[in-house]
Amino acid sequence: MPTRINGPTIIQAAGNKPKVIEEFIGRVNSGTEGLSIARMKSPSGWVEPGQTPEFDEYTVVLRGVLHVTSRSGTIEVAAGQAIITPAGEWVRYSTPGPEGAEYIAVCVPAFSPHTVHRDE
Repeated sequence: MPTRINGPTIIQAAGNKPKVIEEFIGRVNSGTEGLSIARMKSPSGWVEPGQTPEFDEYTVVLRGVLHVTSRSGTIEVAAGQAIITPAGEWVRYSTPGPEGAEYIAVCVPAFSPHTVHRDE
């Protein structure tokens, strides 16, 4: 039988400014460990610590521009575009543009604060 998710759970975000993470599917909201799906709303000037996660992350930008920095450089991902960041690669997400960004992130397996491995 299908399971309806009536709404997201707000997850604590890392970074220099308040960011909203709405987890629809994942360890917290649905008890799903295989993947997580969350809507992110990041303000202008937001940046989070670098991380080396144990999960693949698939991101679709809905509004604004998301910057994804890796050891190879920075990629700008605009509304209507997507990016895949593989597990084990160091990355840092930010939204330096004037409108911030709204995006959907899918993590496989599901996001966990114990497997994201943020920089100190």
